[in-house]
Amino acid sequence: MSLPAHRRRTLAVFAAGTGLLLSGCGLESSATPAHDGPTTLGFVNGGSTEFHTCLQRSIESTAKSNFAKLVTADSHQDAARELSNIQDMIARHVDAIIVQTVDTTALKSDIAKAKAAHIPIFLTSVSADPDDILGAVVVDLKTVGKLDADWIKDDASGRDVQVGVIAGAPGAASDLLVGGFTKGLPASAKVVANQPAMFVAAKAGTVAEGMIKAHPDLDYAFVANEEMAFAARKALDENGGKKVKIVTVNGTDAALAALKDGRFAATVSNSAKDTGELAVTNAISLLRKEKVRKIATTPARLITRGNADTAPLYCPSDGL
Repeated sequence: MSLPAHRRRTLAVFAAGTGLLLSGCGLESSATPAHDGPTTLGFVNGGSTEFHTCLQRSIESTAKSNFAKLVTADSHQDAARELSNIQDMIARHVDAIIVQTVDTTALKSDIAKAKAAHIPIFLTSVSADPDDILGAVVVDLKTVGKLDADWIKDDASGRDVQVGVIAGAPGAASDLLVGGFTKGLPASAKVVANQPAMFVAAKAGTVAEGMIKAHPDLDYAFVANEEMAFAARKALDENGGKKVKIVTVNGTDAALAALKDGRFAATVSNSAKDTGELAVTNAISLLRKEKVRKIATTPARLITRGNADTAPLYCPSDGL
């Protein structure tokens, strides 16, 4: 899908592959925080959804443009593997580790290991005690969920409605997102089903099929990311749920097209591209003791058919 010129200019300031990914990139720089060589960053990604893939592309391209070396690893939604990846980054003596965590509880062990090795951690999507980390670029996931709930509140206009929730993986992002959504719903909206689909599209389709069969009068479905939402849309349509309105999260090009043709009713933009850019530039600035916000926030914006053309760019082009 080609992007209109104004979308390419409208970038807002901001849930990879198989196996363990290890790659170095970048050029030497004369200005680095604590030594004469180039800054070396580690990036521990949480999984391989479109968000994770786009976040990694953004971090890779921004590291390269900032003359930093980068080592990456994928935790595959496994907290134990995340800790192992952190330990590997420590062994590689990186200057800082950027982490897209799979579980905020498990993250405590990651931070403790890195602190003991005097290697700071910079977080994406979520935060922790500011005294324990180098910094963070957070997505206010509760607000993201609430924006979708607010849309349902306006659309339902006081009617009694049934809502289904297709969550991601329990822990971290999905719990915050779903919590913000369910708490933001009006009293007239009843959540009749709430099931995780682990951020896996095929599983989301299965969950959606079972949901519409159990609740044929379902009015709305909240789906924790757009990849799952497309599978849910297909399953709903094939099982008598064409009237169900889907609200979701991310703001990808494919989802903007789905807003325009009616497959989705609303999404909330939280650009992976801008999150990655901020993570790298802020981590480097904080390592250099430059004045920059320790905890930055990625703006969240409700996107519907009416404003889809002005949505922020979500993902860097492949090969950037």
